[in-house]
Amino acid sequence: MSFVRRAVVGSVAAVAMTAALAAILVPVRTHLSVATTALVLVVPVVVGVVVGGFPAGAFAVVSGFLVFDYVFIPPYYTFTVGSAENWTALVVYGAVMLLVASVVSRLDRAQSEARTREETISRLFELTDLLIEDRPLPEVLELIVSTVQRAFGLRSVALLLPAGGRLEVVASAGDELSADELRQVAPVPGVVASVGVSPGGGHRAQTVALSATGRPVGLLGIWGAALSHHDAELMRTFANHMALTLERAQLRERVMRTELLEKIDHLQRALLSAVSHDLRTPLSTIKVSASTLRNPSVDVAPEQEAELLELIDHQVDRLDRLVTNLLDLNRMQAGVLELHREPIAVVDLVSDALRGLAPVAEEVPVTLAMTEGLPLVDVDHVLIGQVLKNLIENAVRHAPPGTAVTVSACPGPDGQLTVTVDDEGPGVPPGEWTEVFTAFNRRGAAGGTGVGLSIAKGFLEAHGQGIRVERAPGGGARFCFTLPVAGAAAVVS
Repeated sequence: MSFVRRAVVGSVAAVAMTAALAAILVPVRTHLSVATTALVLVVPVVVGVVVGGFPAGAFAVVSGFLVFDYVFIPPYYTFTVGSAENWTALVVYGAVMLLVASVVSRLDRAQSEARTREETISRLFELTDLLIEDRPLPEVLELIVSTVQRAFGLRSVALLLPAGGRLEVVASAGDELSADELRQVAPVPGVVASVGVSPGGGHRAQTVALSATGRPVGLLGIWGAALSHHDAELMRTFANHMALTLERAQLRERVMRTELLEKIDHLQRALLSAVSHDLRTPLSTIKVSASTLRNPSVDVAPEQEAELLELIDHQVDRLDRLVTNLLDLNRMQAGVLELHREPIAVVDLVSDALRGLAPVAEEVPVTLAMTEGLPLVDVDHVLIGQVLKNLIENAVRHAPPGTAVTVSACPGPDGQLTVTVDDEGPGVPPGEWTEVFTAFNRRGAAGGTGVGLSIAKGFLEAHGQGIRVERAPGGGARFCFTLPVAGAAAVVS
């Protein structure tokens, strides 16, 4: 409410109350003392000051003085003052009422300033509390514009940050801005533009410069009613907080980007090291075998030739599994993994996996320990087959000569089957039970690329299942995972 309008409303309220009190007191005025009437007429003065400020209180004093003289000082209904006692009463009434109006006005102004300071502290605390939280940069940008728009009751707010040599709008709140309004706050490169809390209002933009540690961070454009002096000062305080928050969020973004690049670089080095290590052995074997077969000066017996051909075939299969694992890892990281579920028996999944690992499975015997009457499982045959291949190949690789690898399955909790792959090797230390499923984590000296277990974990999680490693009863490693049951009716007899 404007100052003039407030004064008018307060004056009208004071006059109306004075008239109402006078109407009430007139019938009993002969029974009241002059002092009592004067005390009653204090009320309209207080009301006028509270509603309209000191000008309304002063107007209430004048109107009360006239009503007091005209209605309650004999002779009635004239402005004639009969005695010196009545003159004294009128003068004291006027002086006291002006003093009361001044005191009440100061108290009201002090309360108003206290409310304003409380509101300022509350708004500043709200913004500070929101901005000190550790949030991603896009969320911080949206938070800044929405908080400023709400705290100052603005029509529109736009935040501009440097990009490509010029300022670009990165977040906005309130009414949608037109191209003309955006041009008001987006300076043209090479043209001097004023910053700070500039005057504006309506469709004109006000600009607030954001700077931290003497370095410009960005620009805030606001549209709406022109900011008062108090709000302009508060906006400058807000701007300091926003600039520091923006700078911190940008630094956090750069740190995260640096960490991501370091992680990518680490993975690339790990991939190169792992792949080069695991490619070298089969390629060298294939090269030597093929060169031996092609060399006319080398007399190769038929049984040796068959052995060399089988060795080449075995190493090619090994390379194929390596490439398949790397492609599967890429599919998981790219988020393009699709499931094609169909009911199937676990024993069929294991048999298919063993056929794909025929040369490997010959090195260490693989035995099956399946509970009878197991239900079918609802899985993607290819993906779960790859899980079994990776786990069995991993177990065979770590199983000492003369030992066996055991694959078992039994009913588990919550309509699931539990499948385990046990070996009698050195096992996995408890401190590595989580890290063993990390990509390129090469367990033991005989480890492969370190992606097989990671892929197994990813494929199972895609089915909503889990996998863990623990110590096997024979002292080796036991990998346990669950598979979802297809249904109570689909049971293997």
